Amino acid sequence: MKKSLLSSLLVMSLVFASLSGCGKQGGETAKSGSAGDSANGDKIQIAVAAPMTGDNSEYGIGFYNAALLKAKEWNANGGVLGKQIEIVQYDDKNTSEEATTIAQKIVSDKKVAGVIGHFASGVCMTAAPIYQENKIIEISPSSSHPDYSGIGDFIFRNNTVISKEGAASIDIAVNDLGKKNVGIISIMTDWGTNTSKMIKEMVEKTDAKVVAHEEVMEGSDDYTPAITKLNEAGADVVICCGMYNLVAPVAKQYKQINPDIRIVGFSNSYSQQLIELGGEAVEGVCFPVIFFSESDDAEVKNYVESFKKEYGNAPSALTSQAYDSVGILLTAIKETGTTDSEKVKEKLYEINYKGVTGDTKFDSNGDVDKQFVKVTIKDGKFTKMD
Repeated sequence: MKKSLLSSLLVMSLVFASLSGCGKQGGETAKSGSAGDSANGDKIQIAVAAPMTGDNSEYGIGFYNAALLKAKEWNANGGVLGKQIEIVQYDDKNTSEEATTIAQKIVSDKKVAGVIGHFASGVCMTAAPIYQENKIIEISPSSSHPDYSGIGDFIFRNNTVISKEGAASIDIAVNDLGKKNVGIISIMTDWGTNTSKMIKEMVEKTDAKVVAHEEVMEGSDDYTPAITKLNEAGADVVICCGMYNLVAPVAKQYKQINPDIRIVGFSNSYSQQLIELGGEAVEGVCFPVIFFSESDDAEVKNYVESFKKEYGNAPSALTSQAYDSVGILLTAIKETGTTDSEKVKEKLYEINYKGVTGDTKFDSNGDVDKQFVKVTIKDGKFTKMD
C-alpha cells in the first residue's frame, strides 16, 4: 500500500517526538487474560492497549473485556492455527508517555500478533509510528483523527473518521431536532480542538449557524461559566465534543439555566455511565452510533446477551468495535494461515468482515465507512430515534 509523502513525514516526525518524549520505563502494566482453556503449546497473543485506570478506564476495560469474550469464543472452537488465543492487557493511562513505553515494550518482545488500541486519537498517533516502523498491526476501535490511519499501512481503525460522525451529529441537531442556533462546548484536547473546528466548518454549510463556542478542561466540576455564555448567545442546541463525563455534567448544569436546551453528543458518550451520572438531566440527549445494543438483529442480540452474562452490563459502541476488531484480526490470521504481520496486513485490506458493528471493509488507507444509528435517551433508556 502506498502512502503519501505527507504521511511518511508524519511518521518520521511522530516517531522522533515519541522517542524524545519518552519518560519512565516500566510504568506500564501488562496482564494476561484467560480467554477459555489454555493450550499447553504456544499461544497466539493479542495486545489490548488502552486506559485501564483513570478517568477513561471504562473505555479500556470495555476493550479488554470485549477482546476476552471474542477470544473465548474462538478458543471454544479450537482457537486459530491450532493454538489458543491469549489477550494481554496494557494500561496506557490514556497518556502519550505511557503509550510510548508500551509500544516500545510490545515491539521489543515481538510476541503479539497485533494490537487492539489505543483509545484517544492523540495517544494512538504517538504509538502508531512505533508499530508501523516495526511492522506490528494496530487496529484502533476508537481513533477518529483524520491523520491517524495515514501514518502507515500497518495502521487501521474500526471507527469512522470524525468528519463523518460530526456530519451525523449535525444532521441530528439541525434536521431531526430542527434547531438553527448551534452552540459548541469542547474539551481542551487535540481531539476536542479538531472536532469543534470541524463542526464549525460543517455547520456553516447548513442553514444553521454557530452562535458560540466554549472550550473547557476535561474533568472539571463546574461548567456554568461556559454554559452561561452559550445560553446568552442564544444557543437552542449544544453539540458536546467530549465523552460522557462531559455530557452528563453539562446536561445537569445547563438544564438548571435553560431546561429546554437540546444536547447532541458523539458515540463516545454512548455509555450506561452517561445515564447513571446524568439521571433525568440527560433525557433527550442524542448521538449517532455505529452499534446499538437494543438492535433486533439476531447476531447482535446473542452478543449482547453473552456480554451481559459475562460482565453484567450491555456493551457500548466503542466496546463493540473492539470486539469486532479482534474478530477481524483473527479472521485475517486464519485465512492467511500464519501470524506473519506482512501477510496478515495484506489480508486485512482484502476481507469483508460481517460483525456486530456491521460490515467492515478497510479501504486503501485502513479506514472504514459504516452506517450510523441515531439514538436518544428516553425514560432512562437508550432508544432508537423515530
